Amino acid sequence: MSATNAKPRVALIGTGGTISSIATDGLDVLDYPDASRKAQPAEIIDRTPELARFADVVPINFREVGSTAIGPADWLELVQLIHQTEAQNGGFDGYVILHGTATLEETAYFLNLTLKIKSTVVLVGAQRPASAISTDGPMNLIAAVRTAIDPLTRGLGVLVVLNDEIQAAREVTKVSTYRLNTFRTPDFGVLGQVDGDRVVIYRHPVRKHTVDTVFDVRALKSLPRVDIVYAYGGADDVAIEAFVAAGAQGLISAGLPPGIAPPLQNAAFERMCKKGVVVVQANRGGAGRVARRKYLRDKKIVASDNLNAQKCRILLMLALTVTQDPEVVQSYFDTY
Repeated sequence: MSATNAKPRVALIGTGGTISSIATDGLDVLDYPDASRKAQPAEIIDRTPELARFADVVPINFREVGSTAIGPADWLELVQLIHQTEAQNGGFDGYVILHGTATLEETAYFLNLTLKIKSTVVLVGAQRPASAISTDGPMNLIAAVRTAIDPLTRGLGVLVVLNDEIQAAREVTKVSTYRLNTFRTPDFGVLGQVDGDRVVIYRHPVRKHTVDTVFDVRALKSLPRVDIVYAYGGADDVAIEAFVAAGAQGLISAGLPPGIAPPLQNAAFERMCKKGVVVVQANRGGAGRVARRKYLRDKKIVASDNLNAQKCRILLMLALTVTQDPEVVQSYFDTY
């Protein structure tokens, strides 16, 4: 870690995304995903010289893509990269990951469940590209670096910082396509804020994360297939049958609030449970708990608690690397 009188050291890992996008028109905030180039972390640092006031920021290249192209294989490689970086460079005071906003919450939650380091890890993105007039990227990045090095954030798990707000990886979700305040924690609100004078923390997550989870993916090359089945009026079992035929070991039911699948889906989920497929009942509504009522207990279906469907998928993929027992899987959903 940093010497006593030295500036903190922060690793800046680039994956691409809007925050790294450079278009040719300062007013292009719409078509840039198809027409812009992605800057590497070193260029982003050069474009944000104010970072040097707070930390010695070290660029690390990883990906240069939109986050719609990031998934489980990338998550596994990113975990490897962070652990290798920590081991080979004597440790960093914090890690900041540049990421597109589309799947940012998924990458953040995966890291929250799998990283085995104590340094604070922050994911940051932007809603407007780096080339845009009034881009939000530089201030978001500065806020992320300040958050990563602040002692108050140590032990809070992986964090997401945009719009001067600090949010927990487990709870945060993207709720708007274009607005700057797109990241929200529906049930509980932010952990804290990044203001001009200091970082302020108002609450702490209580669910286990990082070094306290049972998941160690450092030797894995792939993850079990888990698919999400969306509920709607009149939905049938076609998607469920197709997912299992394609090799799904687990299914997430994004059910009608408060967590109920339509009848044909329900019947199919029951059949799949008898075949050994692990099913998690979630809620498409975007907020609130799914409780493990009697029906779910009787059918050996796991209740999602308050995780949204995409985060249920991540937790179930990881759970299936350890067990296929739905009761043990339920304990993970109650704990992480």
